[in-house]
Formats: sequence, C-alpha cells, structure tokens
Amino acid sequence: MCPASSSTQHHIDMDRLREAARPEAARLINAEPGEIALVESTTHALTLAAASIPLKPGDRVLICDLEYLQVAIPWYQRQRSEGIEVEVVHNRDGKVLVEDIASRITPRTRVVAISSVQWSNGFRCDLAALGRLCAERGVWLVVDAVQHLGCVPLDVRATPVDILACGGHKWLNSPFGTGILYIRNRVLGRLRTPIAGYMSLEPPEGGWGNYFQTPSISPEREYRFVDEARKFEVGGTSNYAGAIGLAASLKLINGLGRENIWRHVVGLTDYLIGGLRRLGLRVVTPGEPENRSGIVTFSAGTAGDNVALMQKLLDRRILVSVRYTSGVGGVRVSCHFFNNLEDIDRLLHGIQSF
Repeated sequence: MCPASSSTQHHIDMDRLREAARPEAARLINAEPGEIALVESTTHALTLAAASIPLKPGDRVLICDLEYLQVAIPWYQRQRSEGIEVEVVHNRDGKVLVEDIASRITPRTRVVAISSVQWSNGFRCDLAALGRLCAERGVWLVVDAVQHLGCVPLDVRATPVDILACGGHKWLNSPFGTGILYIRNRVLGRLRTPIAGYMSLEPPEGGWGNYFQTPSISPEREYRFVDEARKFEVGGTSNYAGAIGLAASLKLINGLGRENIWRHVVGLTDYLIGGLRRLGLRVVTPGEPENRSGIVTFSAGTAGDNVALMQKLLDRRILVSVRYTSGVGGVRVSCHFFNNLEDIDRLLHGIQSF
C-alpha cells in the first residue's frame, strides 16, 4: 500500500485491504460475500449469533455435552437474563448423533447450537442430516466450525446452516483476533442487530471521506443499515492488520484447494492412527470416515499419563495438547497441510520412547 495523502485516505485504503478477506471466506465455503461478516474470534461470532436470534422466555436451545464452553456460555447467559432454557444432549461413546438430537426437539425448541467438529476428540457430526432436521422442524442451526474450516471441506449451499462461526487462528492459519461469521441470506431479515457501528450503514454518496467534510451533516438523521452480514461487525475501527493476514491465508488455502488439503490430511491421520494402534494405544477419535477430521485423539492410560506424555513430547518440540470434555478426550494431535509423514514418524517415535 502506497503512502496515503491523508489519514482519511489511509483509513479508506485499510478498509479496502480488509475487504479482501470477505470474498476469500465466501469462496472457501461457497457462500456469497454479502453473507460474510469479519469478526475477532469464534467467541465473538458465537456471542453475536446468540444475541441476534429472537427468543422469548421458555424457548429452548439444544447443545451437546462435548462442546467447548464458548458454545454454551452465551445461551446460559440468556437463560439467566431472559428465561430461555438450555438442554444438553449426551454423547454416545464420543459421538453426537443426529437421532439423539431429533429425539430432544420439541415445539419449544428454537435453536440447535453445535460444533461441526468436536474439539476434544475430533468427532465430525453429520451436518447435512442435522441441517435437514433443523429445516424440517423450523429450528435455527448455529455451528461452531473453528475445528473444521481450512481442513475439512464445507459447502454451505450443499449443507445449509443458518449461522456459522469460525475464528482464524486455528486451521485457517491466520493472526489472532480474526475470524468469520457466516449468516445465510434468507435468515438475515429475522435477526436482531446487536452492534450499531457506522461502517455497517449504507455508505453515503461520495463515501465517508467526503461525508465527514460536509458542514451540514448531523447525528440527527435516519440510519439505514446494509442488508448484509457485515452489519453484524463492530462497524468501526477493527483489526485491520489481522484481517489483511486472514485474507492472505484464505487466499493460500483456496489456492491449494479444499479437496487437496483434505486428501492430504486424511493420509496423515490414517498413517497416525495405524501407528498408534501398532503401539497398543487406544484411539479415542471415532474411526468412521464420515466422522473424521484433522484431529486425532488417543489415550496412553489415565489423564495423568496423558499429561505426562504431552509434557515429554513438548520437551522435544512435538506440539500436542491434552483436552477433555465430559470424560471424553486424551492427547490431541492436529494434522494440517503443512505437516508431513516425517512429522508423524517423529511423533510416534516420541510416544514409543515414553
């Protein structure tokens, strides 16, 4: 970006560079750019989703017991302040089954909030079947895709969801403080807008730079917001540097190709699972191909054993984590396009020596 002639022009130029992330995010999930809002994190996006869906006392929200806590927090906050009800569907051997969710939907159920890939064991739900179920029952489907996008392909035209949240710093390989919020066009008009920022307004004729130099402007006026997902953004000064990094990373991912990335990740995870089984370790991640993701979780024994193993691996600069939810979890390994079989062999050797 060339030096700007003024701070106003500098701001306009930054807005333009930030905007590059929107079409790249839309391309990643086969959405329209107008269905994408740029947010600060998955937490930010999930909180916006929960604040935007109109609910009344007694309305019910379904979550599952494997969820990362942020999926639950905003709904429990509304339960306390507005009298909605949060119900929990229990997993079966680390799986969240659509039939179990279906059995819990009642006429009072308004929302199903779920992670498309569970953070502790990598289970990938049948999002297509869940989307059909929610559409048939007239239930909002809110998806946390932070462990999904950038690794496992997702087409929101083929697999419709109402609202999808994804932070940028995990599988999208972007800076902290970035993320995307997808809102399906057909539901935009039914949502409340919890944030009112001027950048979410319909732009004035001649642009904001010209507008602010006009003597007759006044805050006493009619405000019209754009009919796009970006009206859910902060609408003011944002993380410009992060969004520019997000755009670059998304462009790289789109250039590599979603299917190419997924094919590579499947090869790595297959190789890892085979090696873990040869070492006699219990693979926690469900093995069905349709439920796989880039996460493989295994157990070396007790939770203490798993933490000890993790620490030994970290000492060797082999980066894994230990994660549990509702008793499901263990040592979590994340395989992505920048990993190769040598990385997996190094991990397996480290485990074997432990």
